[in-house]
Amino acid sequence: MSLKRVVISGIGTINPLGNNIGEFFSNLDKGVSGAGPIDIFDTTLFKTKFACQVKGYHPGNFGLDRKEYRKLDRYSQFALIATDEAIKDSSLDLESIDKSRVGVVLGTGIGGIETFGDELRDFSAGDGTPRFSPYYILKVIANIAAGWISLKYGFTGPGYATSSACASSAHALMDAFNLIRLGKADIVISGGSEAPISVSAIGGFNSAKALSVNNENMTKASRPFDAQRDGFVMGEGSGILILEEYEHAVARGAKIYAEFAGAGVTTDAYHVTAPHPEGDGAARAMVLALEEAGLSPEDVDYINAHGTSTPLGDAVELKAIKTVFGEHAYKLNISSTKSMHGHLLGASGSVEALACIHAINSGTIPPTINFENEDPEIDYNLNLTLNKAQKREVNVAISNAFGFGGQNSCIVLKKI
Repeated sequence: MSLKRVVISGIGTINPLGNNIGEFFSNLDKGVSGAGPIDIFDTTLFKTKFACQVKGYHPGNFGLDRKEYRKLDRYSQFALIATDEAIKDSSLDLESIDKSRVGVVLGTGIGGIETFGDELRDFSAGDGTPRFSPYYILKVIANIAAGWISLKYGFTGPGYATSSACASSAHALMDAFNLIRLGKADIVISGGSEAPISVSAIGGFNSAKALSVNNENMTKASRPFDAQRDGFVMGEGSGILILEEYEHAVARGAKIYAEFAGAGVTTDAYHVTAPHPEGDGAARAMVLALEEAGLSPEDVDYINAHGTSTPLGDAVELKAIKTVFGEHAYKLNISSTKSMHGHLLGASGSVEALACIHAINSGTIPPTINFENEDPEIDYNLNLTLNKAQKREVNVAISNAFGFGGQNSCIVLKKI
């Protein structure tokens, strides 16, 4: 059986840098910070008082009526909004396509955590009577965003969720890729969504000492590869990609952004939160992804790094990149767009895949902003695209996403 080729024929997003694809790409190029004070809840007693929120958000402004959005956690709202943009962008004829050949595979790290926290807080404040919203469970579960998308559009192909912390949406994209190339679907709506700017998530990550507490300089707090990095900045939003079998896309005259060429997935089995000190799992994921794509390390022009702005993770990832790419590591561009949009946890892989697509189609490498201080553990002979976007032709881009639990992923996108 010959494997099918897979391309990306539609894209959509809502995230801290833009409420649509155009805004997102423009602000990536400009090096805009999406960080600001949290206004979703009162942060007076919290160590971290800021995050990268979606700007000016109200679900009613995006075509969701109250009857609809009251049944949805914020993470599902984001997924529906980004999917709507991606489907419109793809120019899919929803009346003529075989919907039994269209799947929905989405990633999320913690699903409806805002709803979960709100419901338990309300219960704890009561007299012990179990009064819960009838939508409580349906708003919380990790697969429900994929379910709502399938229901809205009538897609009856493969549908489910992936959940592997910060690698969730990258794993969803891998599954979508495999479903199509194995002939199990013609089109898969894929990516991820996350809405973790909530009392329990911010409080929990603060307790784990994972978040930046640079409240005095919040727009510069996400500073991957900088000596003063002190943890990641929470983000929220959704990135959706329409993956489609190549011949199917060509036959309908689709706009093709890039080819999804390969993916690699590994596990560290080293520590539940810390990366392997030599970046072993990360390196193997990149090697496997390139092998599957039939490419050599020298073919890669741009790496969108996981780069979370954590003291351990950033240095280890660069060590892994040098292991895989050798001398070519000094000839390609590397950047962490989390410096701008923050860490969207389970949605980060899909949003950063969109950044790679933009680099391929525009010839603009998004920057790693907020760099000021050199870290002796970091090799600055690498081109980390510091503070300002750079122009170069990008034929091949890879994106890394690593999650708690030691779960690593790498996807390969190439110009077509």
